[in-house]
Amino acid sequence: MATMGKPLSSLLSIIIFLYSFFLFLTLSSATNVTYDRRSLIIDGQRKLLISASIHYPRSVPGMWPGLVKTAKEGGVDVIESYVFWNGHEPSPDNYYFDGRYDLVKFVKIVKDAGMYMMLRIGPFVAAEWNFGGVPVWLHYVPGTVFRTNNEPFKYHMQRFMTVVVNLMKQEKLFASQGGPIILAQVENEYGFYESGYGEGGKQYALWAAQMALSQNIGIPWIMCQQDDAPDPVINTCNSFYCDTFTPNSPNKPKFWTENWPGWFKTFGSRDPHRPPEDVAFSVARFFQKGGSLQNYYMYHGGTNFGRTSGGPFITTSYDYDAPIDEYGLARLPKWSHLKELHKSIKLCERTLLNAEPTLVSLGPLQEADVYADTLGNCAAFIANMDDKNDKTVEFQNVSYYLPAWSVSILPDCKHVIFNTAKVGSQASVVRMVPESLQPSLVSSSKLHGWEVFVEKSGIWGKSDFTRVGFVDHINTTKDTTDYLWYTSSFYVDESEDILKKGGQPVLKVESKGHALHAFVNGKLEASASGSGSMSAFKLQAPISLKHGKNEIALLSMTVGLQNAGPLYEWVGAGLTSVQISFGNRTKDLSAYNWSYKIGLEGEHLGIYNLDGSNSLKWVSTSDPPKGQPLTWYKAVVDAPPGEDPIGLDMIHMGKGLAWLNGEQIGRYWPIRSSKNEVCVQQCDYRGKFLPDKCMKGCGEPTQRWYHVPRSWFKPSGNILIIFEEKGGDPTMINFSRRKISGACAMVSEDHPSFALDRSHNEIHYNKRGPAVHLTCPTNTKISKVRFASYGNPTGSCGSYTLGDCHDPNSFSTVKKACLNKNECSIELSEDNFNTHLCSGTVKKLAVEAICS
Repeated sequence: MATMGKPLSSLLSIIIFLYSFFLFLTLSSATNVTYDRRSLIIDGQRKLLISASIHYPRSVPGMWPGLVKTAKEGGVDVIESYVFWNGHEPSPDNYYFDGRYDLVKFVKIVKDAGMYMMLRIGPFVAAEWNFGGVPVWLHYVPGTVFRTNNEPFKYHMQRFMTVVVNLMKQEKLFASQGGPIILAQVENEYGFYESGYGEGGKQYALWAAQMALSQNIGIPWIMCQQDDAPDPVINTCNSFYCDTFTPNSPNKPKFWTENWPGWFKTFGSRDPHRPPEDVAFSVARFFQKGGSLQNYYMYHGGTNFGRTSGGPFITTSYDYDAPIDEYGLARLPKWSHLKELHKSIKLCERTLLNAEPTLVSLGPLQEADVYADTLGNCAAFIANMDDKNDKTVEFQNVSYYLPAWSVSILPDCKHVIFNTAKVGSQASVVRMVPESLQPSLVSSSKLHGWEVFVEKSGIWGKSDFTRVGFVDHINTTKDTTDYLWYTSSFYVDESEDILKKGGQPVLKVESKGHALHAFVNGKLEASASGSGSMSAFKLQAPISLKHGKNEIALLSMTVGLQNAGPLYEWVGAGLTSVQISFGNRTKDLSAYNWSYKIGLEGEHLGIYNLDGSNSLKWVSTSDPPKGQPLTWYKAVVDAPPGEDPIGLDMIHMGKGLAWLNGEQIGRYWPIRSSKNEVCVQQCDYRGKFLPDKCMKGCGEPTQRWYHVPRSWFKPSGNILIIFEEKGGDPTMINFSRRKISGACAMVSEDHPSFALDRSHNEIHYNKRGPAVHLTCPTNTKISKVRFASYGNPTGSCGSYTLGDCHDPNSFSTVKKACLNKNECSIELSEDNFNTHLCSGTVKKLAVEAICS
């Protein structure tokens, strides 16, 4: 046998290579995509598809290949993205398809990876993206009303969609041309708001479908959350759970276009998380109940660079607690737990798509769906929907233990190869390692380190216009900037000494949103903002006045425009009332003359651009001002060492904008959430998930670090520009490397543990013992074992504790297997541990290791 090993191994390698190559060609060169009630049919084959949302503008081209590769390694078949109209057509007939908006390049990367593409052309996206992805300029085209039976809107929408479709056709990227795009979407979640537009909404939805079909792209069109999507357009589901969703026609397959594995963040709010057990439960239930395509929104959330976030108040980070984090690292154990889920479901693909299910009741909240085809293949999903109690059920004369809120997958109706509640994959310990800003040797200010420019509060240069009363902020700036100055003046008569009689004056401002800094006589007196879904706010603060003329300058700010809702484009922002009270007396300034200035002087000069940073006389200093509002800071710095992803640490700053080498990092605002809100240390995955179920970070900054892609850095001479609105300490700004510093895992002895594969229509099972697997990043090793216990340890990664059952040899066993290795595996076997310990207890092995 030994002499035959090498030839057999070589032959096997050749067979695997040829099969993989054939599979690659099949995936990347589809030509015929149809569907029936059960699934998509690609080149005559039914497909069960796992899809992943990766939005190309929310990362950078240098990251795209790695993101797609990580998704594919996670068991994903399809990459999905919206098309972002306002990024591609920033002004009428001015199209942009370069840089982060190079759609063709992104789709070709997907094709080169041998994967499919779902292109949600829309062109409305919502997506927590500024103005829902529709260009702001379109709102000011006379007679335009968004997303209804309105001729100007329909004209511009159709024109842009045709531009995108023709670009994809030109590059032969639709599956009908041999490309990767197998599905396209028109509109987006319109069913949520259609009734708000009355009959015009119904007419618009029908028009949008017909317009899309007229594009003749040769693949199916979808409309998500659109119950009245006309044939042949497929209506789809968006939700945390879609197992009960039914298409609006018996001839359409069951698609889930948005499964939310986390949630977005808003400035000043807590940090939402969705446990991997619940995400896996929702996916397994969907396929159990006849689903055939499921898309994670998001699989990689990424970053709202510049001013692209919507909301308002959506953070610059769009991490979404997704399987791939904002920086491009696989989030463990979520990514790996879902990878194992995908592998298990794929083993059932052929049977699921070629058989009708039989529902078997196993209890009041327990059931199995059994798929058996004419060839004798059988696959089953056994579910326990009880959100509190574990259950043992009898299925086909065999007992199966089901944790609460879980699904077990049996590709042969006998062996459980995966249970959604049993996470055996490792968790990574991720740290942000600070790196002080290193002045570059090419810097002209290397002797000082910083250069500074301070804006004047109020009108710089000449006012843009003067009006009695207030104008709407958005209608005035048309979103060319976040900033609009409202300035006026009033007199305090010395002969009527109201300053003494009335006590300290109080400024009272009311605004439709989103935020405000109030300056009186050049001094920042107070700031206020809305929060969450509440854009409107009130400011009330004591101020200092003087006899004679007093200047009041109110800097109104937007923090991302409305991105969804009926008639959302008409939602305004800016001041509605300004008063000053002196005890029992009030001076109402609302009807005064107000002078207006759009934007900042630094913006007007373009000092954040590479060619504009020298357009004014910066003041060099070794001691930059701290706590100084309206201040621009400039530093020329070296790139942080290594290849780890980079975040800009702004914890010691107030609020503002940041750029590197002219690239827009985004809005920073390390505002803290309330300490009085409810947060959890560890989330109970059991039961229906909602965004506020598993919140963390009470009393902490909503966002401390701001992603700066590695591709934006040069080795030296990097120009970092900061605009600070309120005042902070720029000397405390640093870059931080996002680094995996350790690994944890906890596996129980009843964890499903089969090595399996499918070939020649058979599933091969090789029974093996459950094991803890740990892997450190490339070029690092396990340098220390911080915790190891075989028995009944409790807790989670970083906080494991010993139980009353513990094998004292646990540490030595794990150290022997793992120390100084990049990866290791420790079986829960009698060879390694005292398996007779604590009879009757289901034992676990928990390990935490340091990587360096």
